[in-house]
Amino acid sequence: MTVTAPRPQASAIPAATLILFRQNPQGGAPQLLMIERGAHMRFAAGAAVFPGGRIDPADRELAAAVAPFLDPDDTAARIAAIRETLEETGLLAGVSQAVTADLARAARDCLATVGALGPVLERFALSLDLAALVPFARWCPPWERAFDTRFYLANLGTGDVALMEDGSETARLFWASAMDTLDMIARGEAQALFPTVCNLERLAAFESYAEAMTAAHARPPALICPWTEAIDGIEHLCIPEDAGYPVARRPLSTTSRGTA
Repeated sequence: MTVTAPRPQASAIPAATLILFRQNPQGGAPQLLMIERGAHMRFAAGAAVFPGGRIDPADRELAAAVAPFLDPDDTAARIAAIRETLEETGLLAGVSQAVTADLARAARDCLATVGALGPVLERFALSLDLAALVPFARWCPPWERAFDTRFYLANLGTGDVALMEDGSETARLFWASAMDTLDMIARGEAQALFPTVCNLERLAAFESYAEAMTAAHARPPALICPWTEAIDGIEHLCIPEDAGYPVARRPLSTTSRGTA
């Protein structure tokens, strides 16, 4: 029997997240930047997630100013992903200029003061490189006040960068391959929401950023709305089987719902 996934609720909250790659210093599969959210956070407390957060009105204003002829929702999401990554990790991605540790630190301090990315770009004479972010996925559960999250890929190359927790939302930052992170989750050393686990499983198939980018270009993101379904009397979280993910359903009792 074919199951039609529900549509998102009108109350869904637009959000964006950035999956940052770097070359593995020891060789092998590329590493991804993961955030362990603070235990005090209302949403996904203690979970391992990719950097990101909700799209602010200032992100939409900047999108209209810098790219008035592009998709405003996509552009605002890219800007939000860049802004949230700088705020949460201290990394300044998605700009055309070379970024030093001192510049990233100063930009982050400025962002903390002004609360929007536009003034930061102006203060340090930076320009956005929105094409450096590659659309990878979009998830939105069909329940009230869910996050409608767009996932983007970006590459840091050697990854010789400084990281610093924000002292608020972020408890820990770490680099690990997708498979290593999945192994941590399986051993109980980390926890993650259903969309994060699904995307890590998809990312684990790629041996380089170039391979992931090629796959992302070949499969433009389609909106994925997970749903619950009883299979053999057991409630499962499900996604479409043709969405490009290795696992399309999991028992609800073994996973956490969410969109980050």
